[in-house]
Amino acid sequence: MEKQGERCGKLVLVPCPFQGHINPMLQLAAILKSKGFSITIAHTQFNSPNPSNHHDFTFLPIPDGISDRDAATMDFMALITALNANSEVPLRERLSPMMKQEEQNDRIACIIYDAIMYKTEAVANHLKIPSIVLETGSAATLLTYAAVPRLQADGYIPLQDSMSQDLVPLLHPFRFKDLPIFNFPNLEALLQLLATTSNIKTSSAIILNTLDCLEHPSLAPLQKHYQVPIFSMGPFHKIAPPSSSSLLKEDTNCISWLDKQSPNSVIYVSIGSVASIDERELVETAWGLANSGQPFLWVVRPGSIRGLEWLALLPESFKETVEERGCIVEWAPQKEVLAHGAVGGFWSHCGWNSTLESTCEGVPMVCRPCFGDQRMNARCLSHVWRVGLELENELQRGEIERTIRRLMVGKEGEEMRRSAIDLKLKVELSIEKVNTRIDWKETPEAHVFKADLPGLKKEEVKVEVEDDKVLKISGERSVEKEDKNDTWHRVERSSGKFSRRFRLPENVKMDQVKASMENGVLTVTIPKEEVKKPDVKSIEISG
Repeated sequence: MEKQGERCGKLVLVPCPFQGHINPMLQLAAILKSKGFSITIAHTQFNSPNPSNHHDFTFLPIPDGISDRDAATMDFMALITALNANSEVPLRERLSPMMKQEEQNDRIACIIYDAIMYKTEAVANHLKIPSIVLETGSAATLLTYAAVPRLQADGYIPLQDSMSQDLVPLLHPFRFKDLPIFNFPNLEALLQLLATTSNIKTSSAIILNTLDCLEHPSLAPLQKHYQVPIFSMGPFHKIAPPSSSSLLKEDTNCISWLDKQSPNSVIYVSIGSVASIDERELVETAWGLANSGQPFLWVVRPGSIRGLEWLALLPESFKETVEERGCIVEWAPQKEVLAHGAVGGFWSHCGWNSTLESTCEGVPMVCRPCFGDQRMNARCLSHVWRVGLELENELQRGEIERTIRRLMVGKEGEEMRRSAIDLKLKVELSIEKVNTRIDWKETPEAHVFKADLPGLKKEEVKVEVEDDKVLKISGERSVEKEDKNDTWHRVERSSGKFSRRFRLPENVKMDQVKASMENGVLTVTIPKEEVKKPDVKSIEISG
């Protein structure tokens, strides 16, 4: 079995410099590092990650010629175009010396890049390095992008408002209004970007931060369309070793506030690292939260209120109404918040990272998508997995209050909470399958199976032999999560099963199978039959 720390080669990872893209790339880097790879993060100087949070990585800054002032005046498409155009040559110049190293392990084995950093493919081709694309969104979103040329050819693009509620052909259950291209302010630029990033077909593979149990209907047609291996390796944040990759400072004091709240009572509100609201929406949201009667943890990011300083418009009467029932912070440790027993709902913009994090913790959602792929994610939450309530149309305090109460205390919310827990268990089972590695080695004397089963006791593992020389290794991991403070105590039990069968060759002694378990490693040994030596009889030759 592969030993941790063993050098497997040098990988260069190129993230896109936005919070929702940097996080999954650094999580993937941590996963690959834990498997023995050497990791170099080649990042733009704009919005660069903090190297002090990742001591095991080498960070390679790439000049991009974009100042914070420039970025503030550019729209998203212009910024993406400039980042790619400005960083291509510097990236190639920084990586070229690595390919001239004498030691093979010091050379770059592969480049993994965010699909939005599409110029990286040209650098990889120039240096003759294999490349792998990381898609940080959902499989459904990538499938939609792949369908855009067909939608254009069939006359659906540009999309009309009258089509907004119609279902998209072959993309059920999505409506045209759910597509990332609907009402996009610069459609021509987006279509050009999609055409440019279609070069992922020339990469060696595509990695997705998703799971088959969540997106099987999208993964199969994606494989057929792109004709390169597609690996669904998520959820990264659950598989990667713990670390901080946030570009914003997290206020951990909110965890102490959560500790004082009742189980499943708090509605957590966050619209992510990019989206913004106006003055009216701020006030309506505040009073909707206040009037719901539910405790709330509200993230109001500096700069997220258009034209205002942080919380400048919230009236004193609002603060007097909520008192200790509300906690407002600039940024929260979201994964820790969602895992807290006091959190019973999540009002989210439905970015893919937030969607995965909430799904993994069994927290139902109020879905308020803002742009891009968020509308598709919201549709999956509300109509596919049925763990989310859509909050559509203009924000009004009355509608906000009703939606929060539907989720937090209504019968509909109870059903969604059960569905969310069921989905969480499916995700945990999928992760367990991914992490259950069984190696089969043949020696001259026996067949030896080794299974890495950290955290499992031998009583939780079964080794069975079946007819027709089949070996079955199975088990069940039971997990008990406990949350408590001075006022409440919650225990959540879940389990994940795995089962693997191996058909053995004819020359094994099935009645002499031996199994042992030590330090979380199961070893099964099946001796081989002795090769019967042929009887040799000398024949006298007459004559």
